[in-house]
Amino acid sequence: MKQDRFLLGILIGIGVLVVVALGLFFMRQDKQEYLTAATPEAVTHNYVLALINKDYEKAYGYLADLDNKPTYQQFRQSFFNHNISPEGVGVEVGTAEIQTDNASVELKLIYSSGDPFASNNNNVDHAQLVRENGEWKVSSMPYNFWNYGWYQTPPIAP
Repeated sequence: MKQDRFLLGILIGIGVLVVVALGLFFMRQDKQEYLTAATPEAVTHNYVLALINKDYEKAYGYLADLDNKPTYQQFRQSFFNHNISPEGVGVEVGTAEIQTDNASVELKLIYSSGDPFASNNNNVDHAQLVRENGEWKVSSMPYNFWNYGWYQTPPIAP
């Protein structure tokens, strides 16, 4: 009889811990929100967030209208074919260095190792933006968020 109460107490304790852990997990989930696209940092944040949310139409709207811009279909297809995959990469948007109508935004890319006992790999890279009609637009991003074939002059057929 005494052992049954002890076992019941342990099971209730485990149940309470599970409920508390689940509650904390769901309460602490970061809900990223889009920022007002007035700065290069905000545009970079919004572009990355749109890709993470798989809102390709919104992400495409942040691309610069430069020569050889990919069509929306080409842009979207790069993600569907897994030529580009933003999954598994964390991004911290840093500060921008602005020179007239060009900006370079520092990005800290955090790659998960997949091993629970190994540390994550960090890499610092930059996003490039241009100002078009008073708005900042993305002209280049690091791999995982960009296809380096975009904006390239198509090869001339022999």
